[in-house]
Amino acid sequence: MTQTSMIAADLGTGRPLVLVHGFSVDHRLLRALEPVLEPTGWRRIYIDLPWTEGGLNRDLTSSQAVADALVEALQDHLGEEPFAILGNSFGGMLARHVAHEMGEQVLGLATLAAVFVADSSERRLPAKRVLHDDPAVLEEAGEAREDFEEVSVIRTPAMLEAFLTHSYPGIRTADKRVMAAISKSYALDAVPEQAHGDPFDKPALHVFGRQDHVAGFEDGLAWQEHYVRGTFAVLDGAGHNAHLEQPTLVGALLTDWLHRMGDSQSDRR
Repeated sequence: MTQTSMIAADLGTGRPLVLVHGFSVDHRLLRALEPVLEPTGWRRIYIDLPWTEGGLNRDLTSSQAVADALVEALQDHLGEEPFAILGNSFGGMLARHVAHEMGEQVLGLATLAAVFVADSSERRLPAKRVLHDDPAVLEEAGEAREDFEEVSVIRTPAMLEAFLTHSYPGIRTADKRVMAAISKSYALDAVPEQAHGDPFDKPALHVFGRQDHVAGFEDGLAWQEHYVRGTFAVLDGAGHNAHLEQPTLVGALLTDWLHRMGDSQSDRR
């Protein structure tokens, strides 16, 4: 594995699907999608970014440097093989960069609760709102309570279990020094959709939580004209961990997106 590698896991065969997690967590957050993705026959390539327990590149000090290293890692790992990419939160910002930067090699783009505006003070955000609260669940969260309480919209035993399984392990082991350095240069050098002005004409999917008070949804919806083959979905009963809180809906949308990329390949033949 080269020093630029960010590959945490490479599972299965078939066409590659790259999955990029968000800030402060690791690839285990997106491993929650395995029950949906594994049966589709796509090869799943999970990324670990620099602050993670298994992450390399700890000397990267800006989002742009992380984005450039991700492009290099994918070029090293995949060569010229076509691939699709999915990004969550901060990883959604990186995935948008990769999808536009690597052009024809990219089969499609999906984002989950993606960051579309880097400066949090400029985001259009809904007020924080909890739709289902259970004090007993918060008590059960133990040392994870503060992190779970901050992001959760649905506070049930099942949601706590999903958080403890997929989200908290990455939060607990994250290198805060690395995150602090990147946070100081959180924005990319250019907004991907502006840097590459032509519409993105591959199958796209952008899923947002209606109650996502971290990244919001309105800023992403503003790019509907750019993604001419894009499905945009705002899910009620979902916050920043939309795929944990609404797994059935997110799973159906992802399955449709993967099928649409298959249809596109057939059309080209």
